[in-house]
Amino acid sequence: MNQRLTEEKSIYLQISQMIETDILQGVLLEEERVPSTNELAKLYTINPATAAKGINLLVEAGILYKKRGIGMFVEAGAKEKIRARRKEEFYRVRLQELLDEAKSLGITREELLERIGGSAK
Repeated sequence: MNQRLTEEKSIYLQISQMIETDILQGVLLEEERVPSTNELAKLYTINPATAAKGINLLVEAGILYKKRGIGMFVEAGAKEKIRARRKEEFYRVRLQELLDEAKSLGITREELLERIGGSAK
């Protein structure tokens, strides 16, 4: 976890997304311990409660689980859960924004396919 925090969105959301990204990239593996809220607070110079809020989002989503007295761990199947949710979000939000903008600019389906490396039919 060596990403930087930005001003663009809430810190706790960024903490949550950074942990998810580390899971997707294989930096954090299933059943592996994740940094504690105090470790995250020290690393990013933030309030431990803010770090805990980000961690709790992942617990609620079934991405992390707590081993009492030991810490938080990556849930089995977490990588696929994250991938499936992010894919759906990509199609629902980002791709739709792209298609809407392309339409407003008069970009055809064929032009889009050519740009993304597909073949126009």
